[in-house]
Amino acid sequence: MCCLCTFIFPSLVQGKKTNEIRSGEIWPDNHGVHINAHGGGVLYYNGRYYWYGENKSDTTSSAMVGIMCYSSSNLSDWKKESVALPVITDDASSDIVKGCIMERPKVIYNKKTKRFVMWFHLELKGKGYAAARSAVAVSDTPEGPFKYIRSERINPRKLPFDMTDEQRAILDTLDANKYKQWWTPMWYEAISKGLFVKRDLQGGQMARDMQLFVDDDGKAYHIYSSEDNLTLQIAELSEDYLSHTGKYIRIAPAGHNEAPAIFKRNGEYWMITSGCTGWEPNEARMFSAPSIWGPWKKHPNPCRGPKSEITFGGQSTYVLPVVGKKDAFIFMADIWCPKHPSNARYIWLPIQFEDGIPYIEWLDSWSLDFFDKKK
Repeated sequence: MCCLCTFIFPSLVQGKKTNEIRSGEIWPDNHGVHINAHGGGVLYYNGRYYWYGENKSDTTSSAMVGIMCYSSSNLSDWKKESVALPVITDDASSDIVKGCIMERPKVIYNKKTKRFVMWFHLELKGKGYAAARSAVAVSDTPEGPFKYIRSERINPRKLPFDMTDEQRAILDTLDANKYKQWWTPMWYEAISKGLFVKRDLQGGQMARDMQLFVDDDGKAYHIYSSEDNLTLQIAELSEDYLSHTGKYIRIAPAGHNEAPAIFKRNGEYWMITSGCTGWEPNEARMFSAPSIWGPWKKHPNPCRGPKSEITFGGQSTYVLPVVGKKDAFIFMADIWCPKHPSNARYIWLPIQFEDGIPYIEWLDSWSLDFFDKKK
């Protein structure tokens, strides 16, 4: 969806005022350069917000620089901090060699170990999207540099912990040779029953578009698009956030969901996702659950107004809780520009609630005062 902002939102040409958030426009950092942190997420630490995202070049979406870090005290004025995790240029055998694919980086802070932990979706150089790995790195400071640890598939030799004996018995009967023709009703049914879970059991589950979430009790979870982007999975992380415990569930099997963005309000878990249409925008989906482990219920598209059927031209990447304001959450999305990746734009909009249900409306311009006015 190359530079959709130029024709979906043609009126967005004014200069940005102090403390103003204007989606779809160029967002300059402290050097006057458009912020380059795509598919990202934001961490609040010690009075500052740290925004991590993919550095996109002018001609390719492959990683030529690495994962960026910017910081802000007010969410509108951003300082370029560093390349938090640079690609490797002197070792062709490295997982994160220049030209690999590093997507959807998220960083969480572990209060016990006092370390910042980054997970991201990694594809090996020259292998397309076949690897479907998750990679982890750590740092003692929020701006980095982060130290790369490893990449892997998730929870090898583990089945979803909530899979019943009856479901396991059905899984045992699934024969991939009977489902060589994809996209048929029978194939979808087999996927729903766990055909690809079984396929990937020994090597570990695939993980592409991803999210991290730290709950109120300090436990952390990894949410990702798995099974060739057909099914979402939620996996529990270890106490140090550096590995998986083996406990995971599946959400919306065979539902084609990616780009998960999760938040929690009044004890209820909410997740906004997108469909799978490559770089092209599509209609957002939304799910809710009383527990991180479900059951997850699907809701209608949370977006309202013009272009809501294509998520205002964007794709979800994160939901940011605003510190110090009650029930204040920002929906973050990317307007991709595959023909000129570095020109991709950002959508940041306040999440509103009606009868307890989240919804998102387009605003040409807004500031954090919006949340105070809604009280």
